[in-house]
Amino acid sequence: MEYLLHLAILFSIYAILGLSLNLIVGYTGLLSVTHAAFYGIGAYATALLLIKTDIGFLMSGLIGIILAAIIAFLIGMVLSKFDGDYYALGSMGFCIIAFSVFLNWQDLTRGPLGLPGIPKPEIFGIEFSTSALFVILAAVILIAIYFACRCIANSSFGRVLKTIREDEQAIQVFGYSTLYFKLTVFVISAMMAAVAGSLFAAYITYIDPSTFTILESVFVLAIVILGGLANLRGSLLGALLLIMLPEILRFVGFPGEIAGQMRELTYGAMLIALMLWRPQGLIGEYKL
Repeated sequence: MEYLLHLAILFSIYAILGLSLNLIVGYTGLLSVTHAAFYGIGAYATALLLIKTDIGFLMSGLIGIILAAIIAFLIGMVLSKFDGDYYALGSMGFCIIAFSVFLNWQDLTRGPLGLPGIPKPEIFGIEFSTSALFVILAAVILIAIYFACRCIANSSFGRVLKTIREDEQAIQVFGYSTLYFKLTVFVISAMMAAVAGSLFAAYITYIDPSTFTILESVFVLAIVILGGLANLRGSLLGALLLIMLPEILRFVGFPGEIAGQMRELTYGAMLIALMLWRPQGLIGEYKL
């Protein structure tokens, strides 16, 4: 039971990351790989404040969100001027810079040693110290993020994002500032990623830079593409599949000496097959 609760918490965290990234990649059509950076900013902000102060989980998480929003605004001002491959390369560069800061600012982050002993969250006198309680907290936050993303997608703002995805120059003719819309959705997405980082830090109680590499951004991107671009339910499905599939493969009877490699091979082959079969994802409405 504890194992299933652990998977449910991981699903909630990665579903939040997938939902938030879908706003950029699926709805706006911008290929971004910055999410691990904002995920890490939220995690490190929350971890440091919980360890060194007594302001509590909610306030430390809020500070992490604000910090992510400020950095996303500054980075987004640059990235929003680019399109296509240049946008992707710029976002990759920022992710690498963020990882370098986490790794080398040892006075603050302790570098590769990481931050151990992060306290469990306590909200309104309730300490979420068990997996059963933490899964409730994670699920409530996931539901809130899902409905926030749904409101954005179904609003006039969301319709403008889809138009930018289809033909940015056409909507500029009607007087819309595409820079404003791309920057705004980038900041909103970064704030949501920081929420996932806060949850991760408080749940695992230990973080280090290896969690927030560019490979983590690629993993979140795979969640979005596999589940379905421009479909919020697709992000939930993608997170569920990519969290559960490696665990299911553990029970396949591969020989012990090659079990790890065979699981990775099977996992990769299934992903490639799905990408060839459904490039827009399982229930997606758009393909890159």
